[in-house]
Formats: sequence, C-alpha cells, structure tokens
Amino acid sequence: MIDTLLVLNTGSSSLKFQIFEDQTLNVLMSGKVTGIGDTPEMRAKLPGGQETQTSLPANTDHGSALSAVMDLIGGHDDAWRTAAVVHRVVHGGQDFAEPVIVTRQVMHRLEALIPLAPLHQPHNLAGIAASARLASGAPDIACFDTAFHAGHDELTSSFALPQEMRDKGVRRYGFHGLSYEWISQVLSRDYPDLCAGRVVVGHLGNGASLCALKNGISVDTTMSMTALDGIPMGTRSGSIDPGAVLYMLHDLDLGVETVQDILYERSGLKGLSGISNDVEALLRSDDPHAAFALEYFALKTAQHAAMMAVSMGGIDAFVFTGGIGEHAGPVREAILGRLRFLGDFKTLVIPTNEERLMATHAKKLLRSAA
Repeated sequence: MIDTLLVLNTGSSSLKFQIFEDQTLNVLMSGKVTGIGDTPEMRAKLPGGQETQTSLPANTDHGSALSAVMDLIGGHDDAWRTAAVVHRVVHGGQDFAEPVIVTRQVMHRLEALIPLAPLHQPHNLAGIAASARLASGAPDIACFDTAFHAGHDELTSSFALPQEMRDKGVRRYGFHGLSYEWISQVLSRDYPDLCAGRVVVGHLGNGASLCALKNGISVDTTMSMTALDGIPMGTRSGSIDPGAVLYMLHDLDLGVETVQDILYERSGLKGLSGISNDVEALLRSDDPHAAFALEYFALKTAQHAAMMAVSMGGIDAFVFTGGIGEHAGPVREAILGRLRFLGDFKTLVIPTNEERLMATHAKKLLRSAA
C-alpha cells in the first residue's frame, strides 16, 4: 500500500489534479478537466506515462468533474491509499495564514469569504465538499493564496479608509501566494544572491498580479482585498477608479450583479480587444484592438512593477511566471522595455508549481498533526 496526496486546484471552469507519492513527492499521475460549463473534457497522464483524453457530458459541474477524476484514478490505482486531499483556496481572509485541516467550522469561515472572491471561492469550496463525499474519509487540507502575504505591515495592507471599515476586514490581502512562495523557494535554492535582494515577480496569466520579494519574503503585491485589483487580466479590469464603479451603479443604473459581471468577466484583455482574453490569439491577430489591448497590459504591468520596486527601494531581478509570463515572449519584452529606466537588473523565467508546494505543505501538516 502506497500513501498518496491528491492535490486539487479548482478554478471557475477547470479542475487540475496531481497525485504525489507521500514519502518522495514523486508525481504518480496528473491531469485536468477543462471547459466545465461549456465543453468539458478530461486529459491525464497515467502512471505508465500514457496520455488520455476523454470528453465529459455537457452538464458536468465541479462535483461530477471530481467524480470523473476519482473514477479515472480508481481505474489506474496501484495499491494507493489517499492520505489527504489538498485544495487550493483563494481567500483565507484574516483567519488563515497557513494551511489547515478542513473542519465544518473552517468551512463556515471560508464560506463567509465568498463575496471577496466570487469567481474562485465557491468553486474551491465545491471541490472540498465533493472530495469529502468521494475520497473515503481522507482529511481535506486547505492551502491559501493569501497566506504568503499575511506578514505585510499595516502601511502596506491598509486602505485609506476610516478605522471602523478597516476593523471590519476591509484591507489589502493579496493573492497568487502559492505561486510566489514557490518562486521564492526556487530563488533560495538556485539563485541565493538574488533571493537575498529585491525581486519583482510577475504571475501573469488569465489572473495576473505582481509581488515584491525582499530577501524571499513578500513585502507588497498588486492585488488587494479581492482578486480584481492591480494590473489588468484576461477578463478582469484590474485597478479602476472607485468613482467609475459608483457611476455605473448610480448613474447608469446597471445593478450590482451587472457591474460585477462587467468587472470580472467582460473587462481586461477581453474587454479592451473585443476579441479574446487569449494572449496567443491576440498576438496572432492583425486587428489594431488586439495590439492596443496587449500594449495596455504591458504598460500597466510595467507601471505596477515600478510600484513594487518602490516598496523595496529598487530592483535586482524580475521573474516571470504563469501562462503569459512563461510563454509570451513579446509581452515580456514589451514590459521590460518600459522598465529600462530602472537600470540593469536580471530577468528570469521560472515555471510555477503550486501543486508541488501544496503537497509539501500537506505532508508537513500531516506529520505535525500525527
């Protein structure tokens, strides 16, 4: 019998999974379900190295997607025993600064944070609820995207709001912490001199943000109370004048749900281009709106990167990660071209591996709880 860790990364329309051998953290199996709510399909790399692709029913939701994953695992199980199911949870609020074993009380506290991460938190928690039904009593462990930024000082984490609002948790939290923590660990191992310095990390994908790492520790980041703030993203607006939101609500009479849909689903690269949130598609397009969207993204990313440099008193390196950061060379160059005035600094591209980091955290938590 081999103890394993099943790591789940649940998104708004996807479910990624990896199975790690508990002792060595070798990957035994991996895959993802994409197109949930549209044209769902499951792709996986099986224990023998074979790859498989399966179409799923059109009515597949996150629960049935996880059920399909569990059926696939069961069909290729080689005497595996699931020691824990590990979940990425986007928002931990002020309560959770490190991974936790999920209890009913923990779930209630995480459900209360849904308004702060409406695109992600419900799906994260749906994955936990489904795994609790399907994973034969294995404990569920939550790892939080906000946790890596929990040590920010009050100067960085505060909004310029009355104290009573700040006391109610209206503050800056930051996200993509699992990705940034992974990058910090890679820098510490492979580039210790840079890790000891001032590094801006860009997690650039459909969701995008920047983090200021000083001596490997997060000191500032561009996302704040929700995953909507900061640089523009695939479909999210990024920073916007709060007065513009009030104008849409009060003067244009759009309603809260409509404005939320505009800011989260219809803005960013998709809204600017009117074409797509897919950077590869925009790079291939000869439509001037596509070029404008990419130029805007590069400009705003560079501007926010300079803000991160201010938080550290300079910059020694810029690390790109995430789908855009790792694969879109022209976008990287457009960003860096706007930062040359900061002087010489090293540029790196480092793939993120949130799932392995989550497995590492889970292994440590299980050992300490034994």
